[in-house]
Amino acid sequence: MQKSEKIFKILSNLLENGILTSKDIQKEISTNFKFKKDKIINNLELVSRKEFEVLKKIVQKQEETLKKLQKKKSKR
Repeated sequence: MQKSEKIFKILSNLLENGILTSKDIQKEISTNFKFKKDKIINNLELVSRKEFEVLKKIVQKQEETLKKLQKKKSKR
């Protein structure tokens, strides 16, 4: 028997005996997905929107400065 079949068999037995409700299963699955989502997000090392916007402004200022310097250099 495969691992997933064993799990489904155990869950169905628990449901039949009234030990476990569908709400319990739903809550457990939901919690499990939240942990997996958080783990994936942490592995990706994402930045917040605020951090992104600050970095974007810094890069734009640097680009403007570079353009000004290139113009000065080309005028010489």
